[in-house]
Amino acid sequence: MKPVWTLVFAFIFPLSLSASEGVEPAVAEMVAEEIAPNPDEELVFLDAREIDVREFIWTRRLIVVMADTADDPQFTRQLDALRARDMEFVERNAIVIFDANPEDRSPLRQVLRPRGFMTAILDVDGEVKARRPAVRTGRELMAVIDRFPTRRQELLEQLPSGR
Repeated sequence: MKPVWTLVFAFIFPLSLSASEGVEPAVAEMVAEEIAPNPDEELVFLDAREIDVREFIWTRRLIVVMADTADDPQFTRQLDALRARDMEFVERNAIVIFDANPEDRSPLRQVLRPRGFMTAILDVDGEVKARRPAVRTGRELMAVIDRFPTRRQELLEQLPSGR
């Protein structure tokens, strides 16, 4: 269901921006903020064709889900597993990037070079820390993220008594 909303969002967003062109800039910003999801409050799903990964370096962890088609059952199960634990991924500063269009050759697909289905995790430093050609549960993905040195450092900064 979420991919359908992504497509709906993709068509509505340009329409809302064109409708707000004659409005004051402050009002146009409010409209854009209402439509754009806040990654601190909900898990954000982004299409790999529409983003530049460099925007998220040192700010967010990226969970990349790729498949040859959106109808791939592994692709659907992986996205569902992420949605099932969405707030736990928000706590870990994660964003989901999906790509089910190999013919578009997104820059991320050219770097990761998946063969069929793949899930990868990029840490805040931009390095690919884990990749797997099978579905992982949300719990497994969080365990991988929690082992990253940057995540451990974040936890120590949040809870200094743990030192």
